Amino acid sequence: MSATILVVDDDPVQRRLLEGVLNKLGHRVVLAEDGELALAVLRGQQGTSIDCVVLDLIMPGLDGMGVLAQMHVDRLAQPVIVQTAQGSIDTAVAAMRAGASDFVVKPAAPERLRVSIQNALKMGAMEQVVKKVQKTTAGTFTFDDMIAESPAMEKVVRLGQRAAASNIPILIEGESGVGKEVIAKAIQGSSERAGKPFVTVNCGALPENLAESILFGHEKGAFTGADKAHAGKFKEADGGTLFLDEVGELTLDLQVKLLRAIQEGEIDPVGGKRPVKVDIRLISATNRDMIEQVKSGAFREDLYYRLNVFPIAIPPLRARKSDIAALVRHFTAQICLEEGRRNISDIRTDALAMLETYDWPGNIRQLENAIFRAVVLCDGTELTIDEFPQIAAATGTEASIYPSAAVSLEGSGAEKHHDPNDGVAAGYGLLLDQSGSLRSIDDLEADIIRFAIEHHDGRMAQVARSLGIGRSTLYRKLKEYGLDGAETATDASDAA
Repeated sequence: MSATILVVDDDPVQRRLLEGVLNKLGHRVVLAEDGELALAVLRGQQGTSIDCVVLDLIMPGLDGMGVLAQMHVDRLAQPVIVQTAQGSIDTAVAAMRAGASDFVVKPAAPERLRVSIQNALKMGAMEQVVKKVQKTTAGTFTFDDMIAESPAMEKVVRLGQRAAASNIPILIEGESGVGKEVIAKAIQGSSERAGKPFVTVNCGALPENLAESILFGHEKGAFTGADKAHAGKFKEADGGTLFLDEVGELTLDLQVKLLRAIQEGEIDPVGGKRPVKVDIRLISATNRDMIEQVKSGAFREDLYYRLNVFPIAIPPLRARKSDIAALVRHFTAQICLEEGRRNISDIRTDALAMLETYDWPGNIRQLENAIFRAVVLCDGTELTIDEFPQIAAATGTEASIYPSAAVSLEGSGAEKHHDPNDGVAAGYGLLLDQSGSLRSIDDLEADIIRFAIEHHDGRMAQVARSLGIGRSTLYRKLKEYGLDGAETATDASDAA
């Protein structure tokens, strides 16, 4: 999967070499010539888009160990791969203890870098999932924890941050599944009520005969079956935030009671003798056209203006497609963690491109469900088009007849022969060069060996068996095709 990688090295030649290798692997690259500049990038607005850091250890001024130490102080969570020309066990151990996710010796082979970055991104995504769950549970989830890198979401984030600075009532509008509750939690976590209760009420699921009791509570004996007192959602949210999801579904009778609670800052529990004061931050959400609801008489005008003091409109996923890659990475890590599928580390480039062309009528919720299904279906180490049959059918995308070719050949030069979006069947496209002529058997054999090495995670005995050749023959072919870097990396992997 494409990522944005910060390369930090004081040697301009090394920076350009790494930039070229990483670009061939499909990644975007940001360059920094020293440790201070690297920290400035990570601390600034651009830092939120950095997925991984490749960091030289030996630099004048602030060296790599100093950068790692400062990242720990600043709580910058990007995974770091350190590199140095002076490889020793002591240096590697020190770097890993300082927070690095991996250690490579210059000059690192492209395949070694590819695997290291892939693992770093996977572990980084899993750490982010765990951190988000912890912060959500603690009520300290903020806008910095959201996946909102697209221009369409910048306005939403700015509005949310301003709203968080006050106690103003907020109405979040948007299609079903766009993440309205996530925005509400980010507002709470960015406000002075962070860490306080965040109580969600799905207004569309409230039983009509119990809705008042659920919202405002009841006293013991208030009605048949009320064998004990119940505090109600307003009281549960006291001191924190009450989130009324799908508020447009409330009955007119309940709207009257809600209006009074908002105006007076107090509630009347069913069967209670006196009102109860509550201190809440009210955030409402709807996927309906509330103006039309008011015009039709289905929603009270006075309540609408009480709720709609600070409106925030969330764009649908089809209007923020640049967020899809990060969302896919997040959901893949999250679901793999929940399902115990630690072997899945990536999504193929052509599969991600397909997901980015789809319009997602069910928005982020539909994307999450699609990733869940794909993870369950996946038998390999990466998600492919085959795991998204419904999306493929809807977009008219055909899977390659060589199921894992697109990613395994990334950076090998073979991608220039194949465009997964053209009209040629993807698998046959791999057999042709740019001029449309057949590629040589040597080129194809080299590509097959590259794929086999990646497919078997560098286990050379398995690679040789799957190709039907001996290991000595395999190593000879590696040298013939100039794949010595792959040999070195996979030998180390085999030994491990």
